[in-house]
Amino acid sequence: MKFLSGCSALLLVSISAAAHSATNDGDRARQSLNLDRVVAIVNTDVITRLELDDQVKLATRQLVRQGTPLPQRDLLEKQLLERMITTRVLRQVGQETGVRVEDTQLERAIARMAQENKMSPEQFRAAMRDDGIDYDRFREDIRGDIVVSRLREREVDGRLIVSDAEVANYLTSQKASGRDEEYSLLHILVTVPEAAAPAQIQAKRARAEEALAKLRKGADFNQVSSTYSDAQNALQGGDLGWRPAGRLPAMFVQAAATMKIGDLSPLLRSPNGFHILKLVNKRVVGQTMVVQQTKARHILIRLNEVVAEVEAKRRLIEIRERIVKGADFAELARLQSEDASSVRGGDLGWLSPGDTVPEFEQAMDALSPGQISAPVQSPFGWHLIQVTERRTEDLTKEREKRMAQQAIRARKSEEAFTEWVRQQRDRAFVEYRSDER
Repeated sequence: MKFLSGCSALLLVSISAAAHSATNDGDRARQSLNLDRVVAIVNTDVITRLELDDQVKLATRQLVRQGTPLPQRDLLEKQLLERMITTRVLRQVGQETGVRVEDTQLERAIARMAQENKMSPEQFRAAMRDDGIDYDRFREDIRGDIVVSRLREREVDGRLIVSDAEVANYLTSQKASGRDEEYSLLHILVTVPEAAAPAQIQAKRARAEEALAKLRKGADFNQVSSTYSDAQNALQGGDLGWRPAGRLPAMFVQAAATMKIGDLSPLLRSPNGFHILKLVNKRVVGQTMVVQQTKARHILIRLNEVVAEVEAKRRLIEIRERIVKGADFAELARLQSEDASSVRGGDLGWLSPGDTVPEFEQAMDALSPGQISAPVQSPFGWHLIQVTERRTEDLTKEREKRMAQQAIRARKSEEAFTEWVRQQRDRAFVEYRSDER
């Protein structure tokens, strides 16, 4: 891809000062038009040069923060454009199927991002402006990301089934090996369209082989990932984090089992495309798990276009005062709570560490049995929490089963979502304006 250098062609010395000025004005006008030209058409939508440049700025900022060597500008643009096209297709699917993200939900998501960067929302917005990033466009990008997340929940995660037989087979396999292994892997994916012609497949293979060759020569994995990988986490260096064997495709486990720490896998082929793995580390997880459990109940008021944060908090303060004066918590939960637990009087049962979101868990852990919290905010809304009991429990068996379910579900989800995304992308009409790139 070509990008603007910011300087015009050299002018002949014989051109008069007036003509020189006019020519520069024309160059600036043409440059301004070129900056917002269309670089791709996606169904009935377009991606412009300004949108692509904003993504390049964001990606560059992220790579610099990670300490990752920057890839060549044209290669980075190419990868980002492909991801933008895929994301645009998914957002269109969401729009066509009625997925909506309210402004209040969007602002909460951005506020959490600002908090993660240790900034206020105002500071976060100012930092983006200082980096030359269009905040309104960034805001809509985040809205689109939330739409994609909800699509995944609806189209993939909500349809997954993990059977008791699958859990039993998983546990049998783990016990047969005598240990529970987890792997820390880096991953590069070069996708192949579902109905790809032999020439397309060969081109994709060549691209993957080129990436592998660079890695074998000592190139930085993060840099190669950001340049070549089509995976959603490419800009994070393709880091899959720690995953038990059951959460990985069997092909990955077979490759990792024979690799030493730091090794690269050979090129792996799956229905989705070509894969490259790097084994960062591996470990054996202990089996015994004794934890402190908390039995709690809560009342939840969700936020929406009608109920604002101030109103939700005020209602919970009033409910808390009524409970303190003797009203029955369970009865008020049945009448007032907007959670599925309301039919049980708000009872959440026995909770182990990690079962709830951090904001809820932190507030719950600070309570003594019988004590009621002040209103607590979480991504779900505002809560009143009451702890009723605590106990120490050996959850080894329960943990084994839960971990098996989570591992199988996570693996199925990743595979199914990758395939679903590929199908949506293959169905879309995409036209590159390559003559202008």
